[in-house]
Amino acid sequence: MRIGVEEEFHVLEAERGRLVPRADAILRGLPRRTFTTELHQCTVETNSAVHASLHDLYADLTRLRRQLDAAAFAQGLAVVAAGTAPLATTAAVPTTADARYRHMADEYRKVADEQLICGAQVHVDVPDRDTAVRVMCEVSPWLPVLLAVSASSPFWQGTDTGYASWRSMVWQRWPTAGPAGCFSTAAEYDAAVDDLIRAGVISDAGMIYYDVRPSAHLPTLELRICDACPRAETVVLIAGLFRALVTEARERLRGRGAGCAGRHEWLRGAAWRAARSGLEGPLVDPETHREAPAGQVLRGLLVRLRPALEAHGDWHTVQALTESALADGSAARRIRRTAQAEDLLGCVDMLIAETRGERAHRRSTQRSRGPAPAVAACGPHSSAGSGTPEAIGPG
Repeated sequence: MRIGVEEEFHVLEAERGRLVPRADAILRGLPRRTFTTELHQCTVETNSAVHASLHDLYADLTRLRRQLDAAAFAQGLAVVAAGTAPLATTAAVPTTADARYRHMADEYRKVADEQLICGAQVHVDVPDRDTAVRVMCEVSPWLPVLLAVSASSPFWQGTDTGYASWRSMVWQRWPTAGPAGCFSTAAEYDAAVDDLIRAGVISDAGMIYYDVRPSAHLPTLELRICDACPRAETVVLIAGLFRALVTEARERLRGRGAGCAGRHEWLRGAAWRAARSGLEGPLVDPETHREAPAGQVLRGLLVRLRPALEAHGDWHTVQALTESALADGSAARRIRRTAQAEDLLGCVDMLIAETRGERAHRRSTQRSRGPAPAVAACGPHSSAGSGTPEAIGPG
C-alpha cells in the first residue's frame, strides 16, 4: 500500500512574521502539478509523489520543502508548516483567482475569510471505493490521536488560545467538517454527498471535509484531521500510523464483513480533547472511551498496529519516531516554550527553522539567512541541516 502527502504552508513576510498574499510570486517557476495554490493567496500546497517506504516519503517531503523554501527566499519571503501562523490576523486576505474559490468566499463569508489555517493530508492506496468507505468507519476512532500528534497551532491572532490545535477548532465551522458517518458502500456514501450538494450546503464533492474521506479523484483514503507539521518527521510518523490503521482495518473487515462495529457519537468530543491537549494532556482512549495520558494511548496504538507496521517494514521507524515525539512534545508545546523564552516573533523564527529541517534557530540571524542547504544525513536532534533523521530508514 503506497502513501502520498499534501502539505499546506503559510506564506510570511519573515521580518514581521505576518501573512502576505504572495503565493503566486512563490509558485512562479515551480512545477504546478507539485506546487499549487489554496483558497487564500497566503497559502501554498505541495503534493508528494506516492511511495512504498517511509524513508522515500521523507526524502521527497524534505526535497519539496527545500524547493519551496528557496523559491520563497528568492522573493524575500518565508514559508511555515503549522496549523496557524502565530501572528496572523483575520484582516482581509485576497482569495485566489479561481471561480470555485471565489464562490466559496461569497457563500461562506466569515468562515472562508478566516480560513487562515494549514493542514497535512495523507493518502493511502485502497483497492476500490467500497473498501474506502468501510475502512473510513473502522479507523475513525483513532484519528483524534493523530490530531494530537500533529498539534501545532496554539496561537491565533497573537493570543494563546489554550488549545494545542486551534486550527481544528477553526476548521470545525465548515458544514461538513468533523467525524465521518458510517457507510456500508460507496454508493451509499455518494448518495449522502449528492444530498448535501442538492441541498445547497456544499457545491461539490471536494467540499466534504470529514476527518477522513475517500478521495474524490484518486483510489485512496484521505486523512484530513491533522495540523500542518513543522517537522517533516512528524508527517512521516502520522503517515506510517495511518497506513497501518488502514491495513489493520482491512484485515478486520475481511474477518467480520461490512457493517459498523461500534458507536461514533463520542468522536467529536474525542477530537475536541485532542485539540485541547495535544500530547501534553489526556486523550480519550478509543478502547475504553475513558480519559488516559496521551503517551499511554499512543503507545497502546503502537501495540495494536505492530503486525501491520511490521508488514510494511515500518515498525522500528514508527516506534522510534513515536518515542521521539513523546520526548520532545507536540509542536504546540515547543511553540509555547519559545513564546515564553522569547516572543511570538521568536516562534515564527522557530517555525521557519523547523520547516526547513533545522532543529535550532538564532533569532538575530534567522531572518537574514538563505534557504536551507541540501546536506548529508544528520542525527535526529541535529541543528545542522535538513538531513534524514536516523529513525527514518528501512525498518
